[in-house]
Amino acid sequence: MFRETLELLLSLRTEVAVVGSASSGHEAVELCARLEPDVVLVDYRMPGMNGAETTRAVLAAAPGASVICLTASVAADEIEELRAAGAVACITKDQELDRLVSAVCEAAA
Repeated sequence: MFRETLELLLSLRTEVAVVGSASSGHEAVELCARLEPDVVLVDYRMPGMNGAETTRAVLAAAPGASVICLTASVAADEIEELRAAGAVACITKDQELDRLVSAVCEAAA
């Protein structure tokens, strides 16, 4: 439900274009290999792979992409793991949509 709501909210913004949506890490990697997006939003906790595993696989499949991880928690070890995997930013899910859109625009630039 969170993913679908976020996709809807982002699709209403003129600054970003939603080109795909995945329900698992494996599906995200497949989509990224095919669609070659500029920015990928990855949830830290998702079916199949965690956020760091998904980030590494996404960057291998779509090397030109930037990955932003969304997380419910702000555990320092998780954030460090995500950064080491190549995520350019980690944003908690309780942030305002404007903050997320700004992060996506920065990552795309």
